[in-house]
Amino acid sequence: MNIILDDIEGKEDLYPITLTRSIADIRIGILTIREKWETLSGKKILTLSEVNQKEINKYAKPFPANILPSSAILAGLKKHQNVENLKNDVIKIKYPWHIFENNDTAIRKDFDLITAKRKSKKISSTNRVMGKNIFLEEGAMVEHSILNASCGPIFIGKNAQIMEGCLIRGPFAICEGSILKMGTQIYGATTLGPFCVGGGEIKNSIIFGYSNKSHHGYLGDSVIGEWCNLGAGTSNSNIKNTAGNVKIWNDTKKEYLSAGVKCGLLMGDYSRSAINTSFNTGTVVGIAANVFCNGFPPTFIDNFSWGIKNYEFDKALHHIKNWKELKGHTLSDVEKNLLSDIYHSKK
Repeated sequence: MNIILDDIEGKEDLYPITLTRSIADIRIGILTIREKWETLSGKKILTLSEVNQKEINKYAKPFPANILPSSAILAGLKKHQNVENLKNDVIKIKYPWHIFENNDTAIRKDFDLITAKRKSKKISSTNRVMGKNIFLEEGAMVEHSILNASCGPIFIGKNAQIMEGCLIRGPFAICEGSILKMGTQIYGATTLGPFCVGGGEIKNSIIFGYSNKSHHGYLGDSVIGEWCNLGAGTSNSNIKNTAGNVKIWNDTKKEYLSAGVKCGLLMGDYSRSAINTSFNTGTVVGIAANVFCNGFPPTFIDNFSWGIKNYEFDKALHHIKNWKELKGHTLSDVEKNLLSDIYHSKK
């Protein structure tokens, strides 16, 4: 059975995460949604936005890209069952805060999927270990740290490095090539995507890839895109002083929506914060924003913001290029064109 994912329906409600990627390429748990489908099915997975109308006829009815796949869902599709018949196994990512709200479950499921019938690299005896669900890929380095997997699994990806003195409570995933700096405190359910740097205190948050939260400061109940940098001392609030509902700006509906009692920072790709930035509860930062100001930033910061001003496009591209070069990457023509489209659509 050929599967195609509908990554068009619902995309706008996942702002700013889906401005620069398909819904299928959202990372939640250890893998992206597309990678989960491909691992479960053993097939390459495409989306509606990637194929033309003639090619669509080769596929079954498109499946919503914002529903996390599972063995039960895959089996149901093969039997042509409606997803509504699988309610107990359905996790839907409708708004960006649903990513961190479901990261605990997603890490556990991905851990079982990735590690099935495989053997972990040996854990160094310099570490203090609790629980059994710890898996190290080849090249992973962990020394003189506390790994507590009694509350959830811990996955340490290929060539990832956990420096001395880190305190880690699962469920936790650190993906390929990422680094936890000395003394980092990790609370579940947290994911560091590939080639990230983590430091300070991180709780129930997802950092997609190639992004840095390298220094002291708190990040909680948050989603950070790719190629972002949180300056030293940056922290966010994840609960209001009144313990009331957190309101999040929805750029499609142009209104604030309730996200429940806890929600921290939702930051799009290529955005950065100055040192000692303090983000209010439920702050949304668009893409390619450079956040700095006196006092607390507003709870909505638009795409291509330079402090309280507009980021000049050529200047923004030059700075993004600089950041990518720090990790051995270049800014592609595809990225430039996408960023140009977003910049010129800004009202």
